[in-house]
Parts: sequence; structure tokens; C-alpha cells
Amino acid sequence: MALSRRTILLSGAAVGAAGAVGLPAAAGAQPAGTPATGTRRLAYPFTLGVASGDPDHDGFVLWTRLAPEPLAEDGLGGMPDRVVPVRWELAADERFRHVVRRGVARARPGSAHSVHVELDGLLPGREYFYRFRAEGHVSPVGRTRTAPAPWSMPAALAMGFASCSQYEHGYFTAYRRLAETEPELILHLGDYQYEYAPDTYNAPGGNPRDHEGPETRTLANYRQRHAQYKTDADLQAAHAVAPWVVVFDDHEVENNWADETPEAPDPEFAARRAAAFQAYYENMPLRRTSVPRGIDMQLYRRVRWGRLATFHMLDTRQYRDDQACGDGYRNCAAAADPARSITGAEQEAWLLDGFRRSDARWDILGQQVFFAQRDNNSGPLTVTSMDAWDGYVASRDRITRGWLAAGVRNPVVLTGDVHAHWASDLKLDYADPTSRTVGSELVCSSITSGGDGADSATGSHPWLAFNPHLRFQNNLRGYVRTTITPGQLTADFDVLPYVSRPGAPAHTRARFVIEDRVPGLHLTADHPLPAATARRSADAVDEGRRTVDTETTRP
Repeated sequence: MALSRRTILLSGAAVGAAGAVGLPAAAGAQPAGTPATGTRRLAYPFTLGVASGDPDHDGFVLWTRLAPEPLAEDGLGGMPDRVVPVRWELAADERFRHVVRRGVARARPGSAHSVHVELDGLLPGREYFYRFRAEGHVSPVGRTRTAPAPWSMPAALAMGFASCSQYEHGYFTAYRRLAETEPELILHLGDYQYEYAPDTYNAPGGNPRDHEGPETRTLANYRQRHAQYKTDADLQAAHAVAPWVVVFDDHEVENNWADETPEAPDPEFAARRAAAFQAYYENMPLRRTSVPRGIDMQLYRRVRWGRLATFHMLDTRQYRDDQACGDGYRNCAAAADPARSITGAEQEAWLLDGFRRSDARWDILGQQVFFAQRDNNSGPLTVTSMDAWDGYVASRDRITRGWLAAGVRNPVVLTGDVHAHWASDLKLDYADPTSRTVGSELVCSSITSGGDGADSATGSHPWLAFNPHLRFQNNLRGYVRTTITPGQLTADFDVLPYVSRPGAPAHTRARFVIEDRVPGLHLTADHPLPAATARRSADAVDEGRRTVDTETTRP
């Protein structure tokens, strides 16, 4: 019986982690990647799986990293101090009967034996399959695709996005459930891994599994931590099913860092940031344009999906001014200082220019922290998070007015960070609930961070009452699936009942639709909300679609 694509993709990671996937060598030929005479053959090196990313209309990046002992304390995965040739193959079919490209990459000790194969010259809008071979071993098979041709208008794009996967707080079942939906593209919006030592950051009820090693400060620490996360079979399944587009937030380095300012005074922070960036690049399917240069890393970029969608991927950590009035919730006059920025001047100019040049039906900002105002005070004072765009009010205003001035047809902001699902309408004036809606924000919950969480099906979050532009909240773990067509964007907020043990099912808690040229969120009847929330959603639709928080202190 022929294996289905899903069987290959979703079982490949687990099989690969257990042992070599045997494929015969050509008759009379030396097996691909056979070690040179006199060297010891490696144990199975593809324990971290495979990945692809940053798709363009004619190519993408293929990734793997060799690590027969992934949790080695030196961060080098048990690899010898030598260059290892790695053969790669790209095929038009999952059985590799029609190989369209092949080559050899060199996995070097200086890059932790990671491999980035950056391909171009491929056909647009096509599905491809890939694998690697080294030292007689064969990797799991991954599936990827090129973006559609720049001038084309695709009928639909199935895209999912996720964030905040704290290994200690639970099992990565949500990644597998997302993979099982077979998206064409996955965005990861930050906090891919966490820096804490074991038992430092605990989920309610305790951590079901532990980090390996100390708090990450050195290159060896970060390499080891990334390797531990990558050994997770559910995460490997999500990487293998579709190309990823990634951006980091704070925990890839340390909690709540801002540009060159650490959370607490640290004379070694520059070295720590440089180490974190190097390990991040080594472990992600990024193009060579993102190779770090010391403490700098080019991460903001665009991914175009024909004329259907342009994804503007932002970096809201590396260039931001330090948080005003501290990192928590504050009523802070300095947050409105027009000189303050969360993006930095250069990235802001790049984004505004992208708005002006865009011919996409949907302009989508993939970024890290809450964009809409989120007041946690029912009284006259506005009390908001200084770590989010609320701490950079003028910066948010310039971006919002920028997409309006450019005539962006459908602006949508995608967000992670806060460990809960949220959906909101975006306003120019959040103090006036009757002001027109100028965009939409979709916020995904965490994969695991915060532990099991709780379903809010029997009531609505108290902040919704005095933030009428906030339309939905749920504190279970999960991800968001979107279907983007020329006429609408549909967002399914998928949740899991628990992450403290493996194997949870997933279901859709709410579904919202954004219609072409109609900014704001429309709740669908097939996934109703609690009565109070549903009434507010219906009221917003009737008006023409103008329109106690469970976050931890370490979001």
C-alpha cells in the first residue's frame, strides 16, 4: 500500500530520531556521504529533523543540522571537529522518482554543523520534497513550496501562525495538530525557545518536563537549548510539513531585552546577544541575508504570495527604545513620546515604503507584541503594557497612519507573545469607541507557555468591557489557522484542552472573517462566543464593522 503524504511527513520525524531511514545506494557506487578512510562513522546525525523557509516565487531555504548527540553540553551535538559533506535532493514527488535538483553542502564545525541550502530558479507555486544524506544516513523527508508568481492572484492560501513554546511548560502537541492541517505556510512570531534554567520559570501546577543545561548565556548554551527543542517530534513534524517564516521576540535572547539594554544590568549582554543570534541563525531556515554580524542580525523582510498577500515580517526587539516606566503595566506619559520607537527609524521607513509600493490584496504584518491598545484599568486612567506597542504610542500611530496614507487595501496585524488568543479591531483613536476601524489584529495563544490555561467559554474576559475594540479572548493553548482568498481572510482560533500531557485533540474555539475592503472582524455563526461577547460582536457588525488577565510576568 502506498504511503500517504501525511504518513510520510508526520511519521518521518519520529522515525528519523529513532534511527537511520535506510535507502539503498546506487549499484557499484559509494554511499552518499560515506566518511573518508580512517574516520569513525557517525551515529544517526539527523536527530533535529529538517526544515525549509523564506519561500520566494523561485526558491526557498532548506535546513538541517547534524547532531548525533543533540544534548551535548558543548553545544556541538557530538560532532567531530571536521567538515562533513551533506548531500541534498529536491524532488517533485514524495518518493523522489523525479529529482529536480541535487547537490552537496558542507556542514562546518564553526556553524555547529548546520546546513542552509538556498535555492532559486525553481518554478513558482509548486510543491517540492527534500531530504539530506550524510555519512551513510538519510534524513526524514520534508515538504516545501515556492510562492506563486509575483503577478498571479492565487485562489487561496492556507497559512498558520504560532508563538511561545516553553519546553518545560508542556508538550508540543499543538505543533503536530497544526501540521496535520497541512498548511502551505507557517509563521512563527517569536519565543521559539526559552532561556531559563530548570525550575526557574514554572507553569501553574509545575513543569511536566525540564530544560537541559543552565540558563542560556553562551554560544554552547544556546546551541544546546535549540537542539533540545528541535528533538521534539511534534515540532519536527510542523517544520517538515511546510516552509516557515520566523522572527524572534525576547526569549530567544533573554526576557524583555530592548536593543542593547538587558532586563537587568549585565556587562556581558553584548556577547550574550551575539551568541544568541548566531545560534538562532544556525537553527532556523533563514537566508544568508540574515547571517549575524556580531550583535546585529537582519531579520525584518518581506515574503510575497503573488498579488494575494505580502507579509511584512517585523523585528520589534533589536531596534526598540528601552521600555518606558519599566516593563509592566503603567500609566506612563513617556509612552507617548514621539521620539520613541519600537521599530527604529530605518525599519519604520522600510515598512512605510512597503505600504506605498504594495499591490497586494492583503498586507499582513507578522510581528511579536500586542498592537492594539489594551487597557487593564476600568477607571479613568489608561494602564497598559510598556513592553507592547502601548509603550510606543507614537510609533504605532505613525505605522497606522502610514497604511492609511498609502491606501493599503486590507491591513492585518498578526501577533504572538501574550499566551492567549485575542482578536481586535484597530483604531486611530482608541479613546473614542465610535471612531472608525482601520484594520484588524489576530493574536495567537502560546504553544505551551503558561501551562494548560483555561477555557473562557462560560464568560468573557473583564478587559473586554472597557476595551470595546477587543473582540475575543481565550486562555487555552493553541495556534491560529487562516485561509486567505481575494475576497476574505478567515481566521480559526484553534485550542487544546491541555498540554501538561501529550496527545491532546484540537478544536476551533472561534472563527472570524475579515472581508475585502471592510476593515474589522466579523464573527461567524458556526463558532459562537459566550453570549456577552457575541452581543458585542453583533453590535460591531451592525454599526458597519467600523468598528483577571492570565499572562505571566515573563510573557
